[in-house]
Amino acid sequence: MAWQPAPESLRQLASCLKDSLSGFDKNAQKQAEQMLEQAKASPDINNYLAYILSSAQPPEGLPCNDQDYHVVRSAAGIMLKNNVRNEWKSIPESSLQLIKLAIPLGLQDKNSQIRNYAGNVATEVIKRGGLLGWPDLLPQLLDMVGNVSGQVTDEAQEGAMSALAKICEDNAKMLMREVNGQRPLNFVLPHLIAATKSELPRVRVGALTAINVFTPRESQAMINSVDDLLQHLFILSSDQNTDVRRQVCRAFVQLVETRPDKLQPHIGGLVDYIIQQQKSQDEDLACEAAEFWLAVGEHEDLWRALQPYLSKIIPVLLECMVYGAEDIALLGGLSDDEEEEDRQEDIKPAFAKKNLTRTANANGEGAASADSSKNGGAYEKLNEMDEGLEEGEIDDEFDDGDDANPDERWTVRKCSAAALDVFARDFKGAVFEAIFPYLSQNLKHDQWPHREAAVLALGAVAEGCMDVVIPHLPELVPYLISLLEDPEPIVRQITCWTLGRYSSWAANLPDQSQKEQYFVPLMDGILRKMLDKNKKVQEAGASAFANIEEKAGKHLEPYCGPIIQQFVRCFARYKDRNMYILYDCVQTLAERIGPLLATPELANQLMPALIERYNAVPDQSREVFPLLECLSYVTLALGQAFTPYAQPIFLRCINIIHTNLEQSLAAASNVVIDQPDKDFLVTSLDLLSAVIQALEDEKSAELIKTSPHPFFELLSFCMEDPTDEVRQSAYALLGDCAKYVFPQLQQHLSTMVPILLKQLDMDNVLDEEMDSGFGVVNNACWSAGEIAMQHGKGMNQWIEELLRRFVEIMSNPRVPKGLSENAAIALGRLGLHSADTLAPALPKFAEDFLNAMQEVDPSEEKATAFKGFSQVVGQNPQAMEKVLMDYFVSIAQYQDMNLRNPIKQELHEVFQHVLNVYKQMIPQFNEFVSQMQPRDQQSLKSNYVI
Repeated sequence: MAWQPAPESLRQLASCLKDSLSGFDKNAQKQAEQMLEQAKASPDINNYLAYILSSAQPPEGLPCNDQDYHVVRSAAGIMLKNNVRNEWKSIPESSLQLIKLAIPLGLQDKNSQIRNYAGNVATEVIKRGGLLGWPDLLPQLLDMVGNVSGQVTDEAQEGAMSALAKICEDNAKMLMREVNGQRPLNFVLPHLIAATKSELPRVRVGALTAINVFTPRESQAMINSVDDLLQHLFILSSDQNTDVRRQVCRAFVQLVETRPDKLQPHIGGLVDYIIQQQKSQDEDLACEAAEFWLAVGEHEDLWRALQPYLSKIIPVLLECMVYGAEDIALLGGLSDDEEEEDRQEDIKPAFAKKNLTRTANANGEGAASADSSKNGGAYEKLNEMDEGLEEGEIDDEFDDGDDANPDERWTVRKCSAAALDVFARDFKGAVFEAIFPYLSQNLKHDQWPHREAAVLALGAVAEGCMDVVIPHLPELVPYLISLLEDPEPIVRQITCWTLGRYSSWAANLPDQSQKEQYFVPLMDGILRKMLDKNKKVQEAGASAFANIEEKAGKHLEPYCGPIIQQFVRCFARYKDRNMYILYDCVQTLAERIGPLLATPELANQLMPALIERYNAVPDQSREVFPLLECLSYVTLALGQAFTPYAQPIFLRCINIIHTNLEQSLAAASNVVIDQPDKDFLVTSLDLLSAVIQALEDEKSAELIKTSPHPFFELLSFCMEDPTDEVRQSAYALLGDCAKYVFPQLQQHLSTMVPILLKQLDMDNVLDEEMDSGFGVVNNACWSAGEIAMQHGKGMNQWIEELLRRFVEIMSNPRVPKGLSENAAIALGRLGLHSADTLAPALPKFAEDFLNAMQEVDPSEEKATAFKGFSQVVGQNPQAMEKVLMDYFVSIAQYQDMNLRNPIKQELHEVFQHVLNVYKQMIPQFNEFVSQMQPRDQQSLKSNYVI
C-alpha cells in the first residue's frame, strides 16, 4: 500500500511550518523552529514535506487561507531542500522515491514560487545522488519543456525549464562528464537550443540561462552546436522580451572568450546591436550589453576588429557615463554628513586580504604576495555574494539594503567607464583624440552631472593614454585640483579618484620646482579631502591617497610629517566605514617608506592614534581584519621601535586564536553552533609573524615564553585547520619561528614536523578544484627549509620522507613554478647538514633541482640551497653524469649580486671544491668545459681556478 500521511501529524507539521516563517510572533517562530528540529528525527519527515510541497490543497482541518497555505508549502520546500543537502545519506530509499514523485507535481503548480522550490529540490537531489541516481529526470524535464505530449500546461513548461536551468547551473561539470560512455550535455544542449524557439518568454529565458552556463566552457557539445546556437541568437536578438535579449547579450559576451572566430565575421552587426541594447531603458539589459565591450577589449586578438567602429562606440560609452535623473534622485544630493554615525548596514563586510605566501624567490625574506588593488575604484565590479541562495531565501549577513544606490552596485555607467579604460589601453592615443572634444565641452559644464562624467572619462583613460595626456596635464591638473572644492560632493568624489590616477606623473617630475608646482598641491588637495565634510568624499580622498602612496613611493618621504598628522586627525574624526580605508592608507605608507616610519617624530604621532583605535575595536568585530593587517605592515616598518607596543598586541592575538579554536571545536561537536570566521585566525597569525620578525630575538622569545596559552600548541592546531588560508598563515609563522626563535621551537619539532610532512602530500592538493592549497604547500616547503637551516642533523629522522615529497613536487608539471622553486630550495638546505644522507639519492633529484633553480632570483635562500646541493654533489660526484653540464652552467651563471659574507665566501669555496673534484675525475676536463657557451666559459675561468 502506498504511503499516506497521518492527518493529525500533517496538521501539526503544517502549523509549525507556517509559524516558522512568521516574522510577527517571534515566540511562535522560535517554538516552531525547535519543533521542526525535533521533527527531523522522524523517518517520515521528508515524506510529509514532499506531500505538502506537491499538494495544491491544504490538509483537511488546517485552518488557513490560500496565502497562509502558500507560506506552509514554501517552508516545506525550503526544509526539504536543506534536508536533502545536509541529511542525504540518512534519507531512506522509500522517501527518495516519494520525493521524486512529488517534484514533477510541484513543477506543474499554478504558483511560480512553488515551481521554483520544486526545482531547487530537484537540483539538490541530482547534486547529491548524481544523474544515475535519477536517470529519468532529464528526459522527463525535456519532454515537459518541449510539450512532446501536446498536453503540457504553460506552467509545467515554465517549471520544467526553471528546474533544468537550476540543474545546469549547479551541476555543470556533472553534465559534461562521461556517464556510461556518453556525456549528458551532448543530449541536453540541442534540446535547450530548440527550446529557445518556445512561444513562452520564460521558457526562452530559462533555455538561454542554461545554455549560458556552458558557453564559457570548452566542451564537445558546444563545438558541435555553436553554429546552430549562433543562428538562434541572431533570431532572438530582436526578441520583444528584455530578459531574453539580456541573455542573448550575455551569450555573445561569453562567446568572445571561447569562440571569437565565430563572432569576428559578424562584428559590424554586433557593434550596432550592442549599441542599441546599451541604450535600453532597462538597466540590467544595458549593463549586460556594455559588458561586451569589456570582453572584446580584453581579448588578446579580437579587440583589433573594433578599431573601425570606435567613432560609433565611444560616444555611447560617454553618454552612458552621465548620471541619469533616476540615479541623481537616488543619490539624494549628498550633503555634509561627517557627523552622522554609520548605519551597520552601510559598513560592507570586511574580509582578510590574501595572506602571506612565503617564497625564497624574493628579497631573501619570504615576501608577501598580496592584492595591491585599492578600495574605492570608480568602476570596481563587486563579487557576487549570493551564491547558493534560492528564491525566497535571504542572506541576512549581506543584505545591506543599498542595492538602490548607484554608487554601491555595478551599473551601465561603471561598466562603460571600465570599457573606456580598456579601450584606452588597447588603442592609446586614438581614444584620447575621440574624447578630447567631449572633455573640452564638459569639464567646465554648468550642470554637475556632465562635469562629473567628464572627470570620470579623463580618469578612465589615464593608464592607456598617459603619454598623449601628459602635454595637457600642466593645464588639467590645476583645474582638477580646483574641482576638489566643487559644491557638489559627487564631483569632489570623482575628482579625487582621477587625480589619484595621474599622481604618478606629478610624483615623478624630474625638476623639484615642478614638483612644488604640481605634486605638492595635488597631494595636499587629496589629503584635505580626506577630512571633507562629506563621508563619501572622505572615502574617495583616502582611496586616492592610498593610490598616490603606491605610485609615489619614496617620493613621499619629505612630506611624511604632514601626512601622518592628517592620518591622526582622520583617526579622531572618521566613522567606522571610512576607518577601513584609513587602515589601507597607513599600511601602504608603512610598506612604501619602511624604516623611516620608525623615526621618533613619526612613530610617536602615529602609534598613539592607531593604538587608541586598536583598544576601541572589540575582538568580535570584523574591523579586526583590516586593523590587524595594517598593524602587521606597521610592525615590520617600525622594527625594534615596535617593542613598546608588542606585548599587549601579541597577547590579544594569542587570545583571539585561542577563542577561535575553542569555538571551532564546539561547532564541530554541535550542529546548532556556527563555525567561527577563520579570518580572525588568519590576521592574528600574520600579525604574530610580523611581531616575531620585527623584535629582537630575545624579546620575541620572552613573549612566547609568557604566552597565556601554549604558543606552539595553538600553532599546531592552526597547521591542521581545515581552511587553506589558516594553514598558509600558520606555516608562514612556523618558518619565522624557525628563523628568529628556534630555541623555543626546537623542543616542539617532534610533534610539528610530522604535521608538516602531511601537508607536503601533493595528492590532497591536486585533487582539489581550487588552487589555494598550493599556497599552503609553498609555505610548508619554505618553513621546512628554515627548520633545516637551524636543526641540522636533527632532520635526519624525517629526511627520507622530506626527500620523497620534495621530489614529487619538483617533478609534477601541474605544480606552479614558485612552489617547485621553494621545494628545491628546501631540499638544497637539507644538504647543508645531511649531505652524506642525501648523496645516495642524488640521481633522483639532481635534474629536477637544477631545472627548478634556473630562474630563482639571487638571494640568501638560493645561496644556501646551492651550497647544500653542492655539498651533496661533493659526496657523490659520479651521480651527476647526466646533468653535469647543466650544473657547470648553473655555477657559471650564478650571480651573487649583493650577497653578504660569510655566505658569499662559503658558496664560492664550495663551488671551487666541487670544480676541483671534477678536474681530478675528468681526464679531458678542459675539453668538457669548452663545450659551454663562450660567455659561461669565461665566467668560470674568471671566478674560479680551473
